Amino acid sequence: QVQLVESGGGLVQAGGSLRLSCAASGRTINTYSVGWFRQAPGKEREFVVTISWNGDSPTYTDSVKGRFTISRDNAKNTVYLQMNSLEPEDTAVYYCAARPPYYSASVSEELYDYWGQGTQVTVSS
Repeated sequence: QVQLVESGGGLVQAGGSLRLSCAASGRTINTYSVGWFRQAPGKEREFVVTISWNGDSPTYTDSVKGRFTISRDNAKNTVYLQMNSLEPEDTAVYYCAARPPYYSASVSEELYDYWGQGTQVTVSS
């Protein structure tokens, strides 16, 4: 099975940018649909964006459209989340997750079988 490790989180001022990485090991990521989710303090984990294994257009939650971009580099076995124009409301632990091989992308976290440990993103005002 695939193992996922996130990195790239940190502290940034509002309006700044970060790029998160989700590195896969154990399996090649090109057959997995991958999603990013986040959990802010005191809140439930929520969907951010997902990208299908087959190249279909990504799906973004409304609050990040136009600011966040998901991409995948199959050669590096990594999925990225480029986050621009960050806002304090984006502060959360960000998790990447994968569905079983060849399953379609989904906005529902319960459909993801494989999870990373999370990376903290803090946006100061």
